[in-house]
Amino acid sequence: MLTATILLPLLTGLAVLALPRHRPDLVRRVALGGSVLTLGAALILWAGFDPDDGGLQWRMSLPWIPSLGARYDVGVGGLSLALILLTALLLTVVMVYVLGEHDRAHAHAFLFLLLATGLIGLFAAQDLLLFYLFFEVGLVPMYFIVGIWGGERRRYAALKFFLYTRAGSLAMLLGFLALYLAMEPHTFSLPAIVQARPLDRTPLAGGLVFLALLLGFGVKLPVVPLHNWLPDAHVEAPTEGSVVLAGLQLKMGGYGMLAVLLPTLPDTVARFGWLLVALALASLLYGALAALAQSDMKRLVAYTSVNHMGFVTLGVAVAALAGNEGVRRLALNGAAVQMVSHGFLTGGMFLLVGMLQHRAGTRELARFGGLIGAMPAFSGLFGLLAFGSLGLPGLSGFIAEFQAIGAALQLSAWVAALAVLALVVTTAVYLRLLTGLLMGRAPPDMPALPPLTAAEAGAAGALAALAVGIGVLPAVLVALLDGTTAALAHLP
Repeated sequence: MLTATILLPLLTGLAVLALPRHRPDLVRRVALGGSVLTLGAALILWAGFDPDDGGLQWRMSLPWIPSLGARYDVGVGGLSLALILLTALLLTVVMVYVLGEHDRAHAHAFLFLLLATGLIGLFAAQDLLLFYLFFEVGLVPMYFIVGIWGGERRRYAALKFFLYTRAGSLAMLLGFLALYLAMEPHTFSLPAIVQARPLDRTPLAGGLVFLALLLGFGVKLPVVPLHNWLPDAHVEAPTEGSVVLAGLQLKMGGYGMLAVLLPTLPDTVARFGWLLVALALASLLYGALAALAQSDMKRLVAYTSVNHMGFVTLGVAVAALAGNEGVRRLALNGAAVQMVSHGFLTGGMFLLVGMLQHRAGTRELARFGGLIGAMPAFSGLFGLLAFGSLGLPGLSGFIAEFQAIGAALQLSAWVAALAVLALVVTTAVYLRLLTGLLMGRAPPDMPALPPLTAAEAGAAGALAALAVGIGVLPAVLVALLDGTTAALAHLP
């Protein structure tokens, strides 16, 4: 069933390419149907998943490249299953959003479906060479999505995105090769490497592999100072591209840190733990302060992603440094919940900003005002997602940030204080955004803005509902993640 879930988007994409060129409407419906089937398959995986079993489930392992010791080896734990569910959900949301878009519909739908296969495959991969393959499959489609359907500077943004992330993925590959060569017999098997940890007690080699993997995953997350590609990519990407980029692709970096970097090199990560703390705090503070200075709403939300993903890095760092297993578990739960929560909160924010830009032709905050009266449904959804993003209790963002800061407090009061300071600045960012957009009087030059369509409200509403659901009943998500985080926290 797991392999079927991985392949369903790709097979749907190939079917889309075979459809008549004069039927973009049919293309959109078939792509949406394939997305719904993928979501259904992911839900079946969840229904058959035992959260009390900390091991891999839905496992399949077949010979792939025997001469290299590489296998088609897939399986899911709680974190990977949560991210697969998020991928299938956001793919469906995107396909609902673009139902009426007919510009090169075949290529557009195929690229998003191929991207989904890359993401689901990456979250399921238990072989490092297979992980790298799916990592690259997730990279190439976004290059074309930004470069073809993006804004005026789309080619520059697409090239910058590709060069940064390609450099990171090559560094990651070098790290994988070093781990492979250190194993006897040579293997890319992630569970085998985690068990043997061949380079973890070799200071020089382990340190170099740590830096290579940190570069690969840090670019994708991204951490400051490896974030420079992100604002341009988001600003120039089409709305649906930004939803997937923020909601899913950034999770490739966070997942790599939690599923590969930390378990293969736990002692080495601990040696470099304060470097990770510094990178996390830089991301938290810089992301918030940079967002506060923005007038373009899309660029503003992009910088808040840098801030939010800083909590993932902070969780990994605290887990590596903490001597208490309970603190490690709390930190890892915070990082894992943040990845999932950020997916639908920031994905939803980008979706709503895109809907507004489509109506008004601008993303400049100063060009809007008083939308709470003009667009009440939009305002309600936007406010809900914004309050979730700033960590209001009762919404999903609070659960993640509370756990991460709570764990950091038990490591260092200063680290926790700086994280709270970043959260205060983030709160100011979102209050400025909400005040400028929803309150006050509309500027004289603001055009008439039609209300959200049923499809738009449904797509954004599904993400807002998750923010409320996880905020009110966090145990549903935490129970799913707990097996993975408990196993990571128990690493000797």
